[in-house]
Amino acid sequence: MTDADSATDAGSADAFDLITFLETAVQYPSHEDIGPMREFLCETLEARGIDPQADDAGNVVASRGVPTDEAETHVVLNTHIDTVSPHVPSERDEDAPEADGGPVIRGRGSCDAKGPLAALLSAFFAVEPTDGRVTLAITPDEEVLSTGAYALASSDDPPTRGADAIIVGEPTGLDVCTAAKGRFQGTIHLSGANAHAAEPETGTNAVAALEGVLEAVRTFGERADAPPAHPQLGAATLTPTVVEGGDATNQVPADAALTVDRRSVPPETAEEFHEALTAHLRAAVPDDVALEFRFTDRPTPFLEAWDTDPDAPVVDALADASGGEVRPFTAATEASYFAADAPTVVFGPGVLADEDGAVAHAPREYVQVEAVREAARALEATLADLLE
Repeated sequence: MTDADSATDAGSADAFDLITFLETAVQYPSHEDIGPMREFLCETLEARGIDPQADDAGNVVASRGVPTDEAETHVVLNTHIDTVSPHVPSERDEDAPEADGGPVIRGRGSCDAKGPLAALLSAFFAVEPTDGRVTLAITPDEEVLSTGAYALASSDDPPTRGADAIIVGEPTGLDVCTAAKGRFQGTIHLSGANAHAAEPETGTNAVAALEGVLEAVRTFGERADAPPAHPQLGAATLTPTVVEGGDATNQVPADAALTVDRRSVPPETAEEFHEALTAHLRAAVPDDVALEFRFTDRPTPFLEAWDTDPDAPVVDALADASGGEVRPFTAATEASYFAADAPTVVFGPGVLADEDGAVAHAPREYVQVEAVREAARALEATLADLLE
């Protein structure tokens, strides 16, 4: 089947064939330019009489049902169409060991997240809301800076306005994920004074001050005001990742820097973490060493930790329909930008890793065909339940 044939089949006005759509979608490289994939998505929506709105940030938004202000129930379906580099060509394996001899679709984006997109689209087309509303919000930049999701969330009229539930498509193995840790990154900068290494007492050694900094990083979670372990996510972590310092082997170094990775849990915010870490470090560093902690520059806010009540209606409905477990998601997602608006879950076919190693973001990325179909059935049943 050629790309053109696949696109024609997937975009026709007949019953939506989610597997044909997925096979075509995986053929579009989306790691550098999401334009062709976004065009294919818009054509697929238009072929079914739905008018998608594509904004300057690269988002695609479409809705079915009554206007937001009139909707008894409003459900938002979200995922992304970008992928990580490099592109991996797609193929269909009809006898795959990963599916116990069943079919899989291989290739970049097959599970992260075009498989979830196919399932979401299938459910979106299948429902006919009369008193409710379903909104599809597809973003272009989840794998890098989440510029699309941030543009949606910070707009004057975000698509999540008035939402009663938000389902974010990611590879969860058909489990229903109700929480995820946040991720903050920043660098601790230390400043002292240069001197000859023969007379170290005449300078202020910034590299030596790292000893106190590393101890403070190790004990940050033990301080009296540290957030308790989260019931779903466990404890927050703080990990030193990159160190720099010194210019000459015979000179007391005046500068040193340590980059740290924070995996936060609710209710900690980026601002609260920054303030607490700065205070904890200041107490561990000599007074004659200047200290500053700065977040890594980025045009969008960091993805903060979020959680949803495991007893929320969307959780019960989706878990009943899918048969999956209710658990946390292990990676950061754009659900972070939406979770404050409504109960939010992460759900979809495919897995981040299997017993043989990494799947998503790996050269062997794949998704089981039957899992995509099962995800679509579960999503359709959930929407029917929530919108009835």
